[in-house]
Amino acid sequence: MVHPNTERLTEYWRARREDGAAPWRSDIDPMAFHDLLPQVLIVGRSAQGSFPFRLVGGFVADLHRSDLRGRCLLELWRPADRWQLKSALELARRRPEPMVVNADILADGTPPVGMEVLLAPLRGPSGEVDRFIGLYQPTAMISRLQGRPALALAMNGLVRADGDEAAPSLRLASIDGRRIA
Repeated sequence: MVHPNTERLTEYWRARREDGAAPWRSDIDPMAFHDLLPQVLIVGRSAQGSFPFRLVGGFVADLHRSDLRGRCLLELWRPADRWQLKSALELARRRPEPMVVNADILADGTPPVGMEVLLAPLRGPSGEVDRFIGLYQPTAMISRLQGRPALALAMNGLVRADGDEAAPSLRLASIDGRRIA
């Protein structure tokens, strides 16, 4: 079960899609969810695995105590979580469906604070999925951070809004009968 704000933005996204394709960026009207704008972000895709922030709401910037514009979304996550998130974003470009990352906000001297991060693909002027609209939705008391900035985000789970796995799981592989992964 996701937070009502996450569900609201997901349903807004779904109402604008056409024939299973991601909605056009131009079909998104921020005034339709104006009360969520401090928590909203848009990341682009400049190359495979590169997802720079294009727009960042005030809550997102304040949480990281940084101007995130131009920085890669993956940099905010623990190194161990970056590959799975990158894979999920690349998969969402081919099979457009919103995904929800269940995460923890990590800060010095405080317990982790739960958060959902929604990422939903959007088509740009070329017709390609070249950006994602997102939402940072805390699921625990943000005051537990005691005003400290987020040092990193830690992934606890990643699901597509349609209930499927958001990124492929690792599978055993072999060469000449010898297991290698």
